[in-house]
Amino acid sequence: MSERLCQRLRGRPGAIGSPPTADDPSDEDLQLALHLCFGLHYDGFQGVDDAWEWEPSLAQVRCSLERRFLADLIAAVPHEARPGTSGRSALAQVRQLLGAAGAGPSLSRFVLDHGTLDQFREFVIHRSVYQRKEADPHTWAIPRLRGRAKSAIVTLQSDEYGNGEIGRSHADLFATTMRALDLDPTPGAYIDQVPGVTLATDNLVTMLGRSRRWRGALVGHLAVFEMTSVLPMSRYAAALRRMGVDEEGVEFYDVHVEADVVHAQIAADGLIGGLIETDLDGAGDVPFGAAALLEAESKFSRHLLRAWATGDSSLRRPDRSGRAPGAPGPAGPAPHGFRRDAA
Repeated sequence: MSERLCQRLRGRPGAIGSPPTADDPSDEDLQLALHLCFGLHYDGFQGVDDAWEWEPSLAQVRCSLERRFLADLIAAVPHEARPGTSGRSALAQVRQLLGAAGAGPSLSRFVLDHGTLDQFREFVIHRSVYQRKEADPHTWAIPRLRGRAKSAIVTLQSDEYGNGEIGRSHADLFATTMRALDLDPTPGAYIDQVPGVTLATDNLVTMLGRSRRWRGALVGHLAVFEMTSVLPMSRYAAALRRMGVDEEGVEFYDVHVEADVVHAQIAADGLIGGLIETDLDGAGDVPFGAAALLEAESKFSRHLLRAWATGDSSLRRPDRSGRAPGAPGPAGPAPHGFRRDAA
């Protein structure tokens, strides 16, 4: 399905004809196809006409893929966290979900205690799919919120973008970490290597961000991001120092540890609390956004830990230079020759 979609996107925008869909696509195929559709709403792909973004026949394909992804997510989260729960109890439900999630395996603890430099490179390759555009999908919530919730998210997002200082956005700091690990920071450079479970973590936030319908779920997603960041980020920073990475390469994680102590309170009281005050319908989806994030991240962590426990790579294959996954050097092009613009 994704191969057929790539072939069509190389051509002139217009009716797709026979839609590149399948009755039961594999998760790999589904997530890659969604990533391609969603990428058109960001900085696009080299060699793909921008007019494809709102081509009606492609929008139909994207909506079909989204429905499948959404149905799988709803089935996977706890029943009490499914869309449309009581908005007034949103914050309490999020905290309950976080308490239950703490019992699972910890990826950050493994990386701190046992991780190798090559494994950390793999981890960074996985995370680059989202981190090289960090904050962008959550920013879509700003025009959809009011009152304290809007003020809270603007405060959070301003920090994410480095408070307007060039080169200080979290996406730019992550690029510095990638260069410190001899990885290619070009957006999209490693898409061919990451599995569907990685693409799902990124597709989730884009799907929630694109639609006003899911404004509350996007708030729940962002709130959990901020409320759970400090401990794992501190572990990743400590792991990099143990591995001998220079301070410039560690700064991305240090910045999150410092900022997210404050961000956690803003997310809980200002963002979720403010949404409850002004938009109870939206607040009813906050637990779903939180639970969907926890589910996607749990599957991602389990994938990496299973692979590393058996001495395998968590990536799909070596890059086209012949290097082993995670080894120094840039990766091959993004799927089927597509690359993100490197602006």
